[in-house]
Amino acid sequence: MPRPAPIPGCSWPASWSRCAPCSPCRSSRPVSEAAGRSRFVEASLARYKEITMARLLDYLPSKEPRRYLYDLLPVYPLRSGKGLRPALCIAACCAFGGEVRRVLESAVAIELYHNAFLIHDDIEDGSEHRRGQPTLQADQGLAVALNVGDAMQALCIRLLLNNLAIVGPQLTWRIVNEIEHMVCQTVEGQALELGWVRDNVANLSEEDYLRMVLKKTCWYTCMHPLRIGALVASGGAVAPERFDRFGYYMGAAFQIQDDILNLDADEGKYGKEINGDIWEGKRTLMLIHAAGRCDEDEKQRIRRFLALPRGAREQAEVAWVRATMDKYDSIAHARSCARQLAGAALHEFDLIFGALPDSEHKRFLRQVVLYMIERDL
Repeated sequence: MPRPAPIPGCSWPASWSRCAPCSPCRSSRPVSEAAGRSRFVEASLARYKEITMARLLDYLPSKEPRRYLYDLLPVYPLRSGKGLRPALCIAACCAFGGEVRRVLESAVAIELYHNAFLIHDDIEDGSEHRRGQPTLQADQGLAVALNVGDAMQALCIRLLLNNLAIVGPQLTWRIVNEIEHMVCQTVEGQALELGWVRDNVANLSEEDYLRMVLKKTCWYTCMHPLRIGALVASGGAVAPERFDRFGYYMGAAFQIQDDILNLDADEGKYGKEINGDIWEGKRTLMLIHAAGRCDEDEKQRIRRFLALPRGAREQAEVAWVRATMDKYDSIAHARSCARQLAGAALHEFDLIFGALPDSEHKRFLRQVVLYMIERDL
């Protein structure tokens, strides 16, 4: 596994192999331990989500136009997503001694941004299913879905302004700056991925993939939720940069596992199209790994496949790409990388949270790291 690109205020460990033997992330962990962790994390996620959704649904407008806009806003949030991002934000706040009420507006804003990104992602990827149901554009049409995503982002502004009365103007401004950076990083990462597909960029390295994941996934899935939660709890005293390595490693492990599930998940539980990333030509870690190890004829065949629009790709070629990943053990390689990233995240967790008093929130933040690479949906 290569060293990922550096990020602001964050350097990769001097030796990547340091993380490999980290015992908590070995695949040989007892099944019962993983099952217990899964039950605890999922129960915690459910509690955080209940708090988040209650505020989100109370906040959404109930006015006209209902049929074409406001009745559609809760469609994605009410589906079976885990609510990971607001959970990390609330848990970080509470682990540092903060109160839920002081961070809730920010956590709900992050969740609304997430669902807006999902709507726009589904449009950009031409996806037909999201969480086991038709995507919003498949159900309501592209134009209506696009407008719903725009409305979600607009509604976040008022949520963030509500913080003026809760945490004061100085901390509100810092939260707004966190959100602005989060959104910019996310759209930059999406731009990289979309551009690679459009221009049929086929000579990517694993460092390129990790740089894209940093921007598209890590900042808004883990890094900024953690940063904002700790900022609110500490009244701005905690340096948010201290969470960057922890959030990066955790977010990258999360994304790699997400990409693996797209290939290997139980289709009945997954809720999305199996091999959808191959159909869409996404440059996942597995595809990059396979393309870097196959012979020249196979490389050219992959490149020809990726040059086609999704509608022109055939099932037989998708199956061949998947078989090529299996031939070069690319999925096993990705799983190993995710485990090592989780090990690095646990090391950083101990540095950041180790001295804090024990709590369910602190326990959740540690256990969720391993849950991310053990989950099956």
